[in-house]
Amino acid sequence: MPKRPPQHHPAHWKPYIEKKREVDAKRGTAHERGYGHKWRVARLSYLKKNPLCVECKRENAVTAATVVDHVIPHKGDMKLFWNMRNWQSLCKHHHDQKTMSEGSFGQ
Repeated sequence: MPKRPPQHHPAHWKPYIEKKREVDAKRGTAHERGYGHKWRVARLSYLKKNPLCVECKRENAVTAATVVDHVIPHKGDMKLFWNMRNWQSLCKHHHDQKTMSEGSFGQ
């Protein structure tokens, strides 16, 4: 049976999964970043009071929010992290879209 020819990459090249592991190791666990029990309780309370995705509302759609997003990424600033005026309810689709557009994956 023929074998696939070897792929050649630059010396600094790493597969995506290796890069992701390195980024995840640097950023710490969710708990270390502030997303522990206190956050889960606050998140549920916020979603009960604000159950619809704000982006879907702007598009005249009604979608249940599943994520409490930080409007301005907190990047470890706990004062900004806990500032409820910096929170918004989003569906997963809009949260993922926002996160990718900010380029904040892994930060």
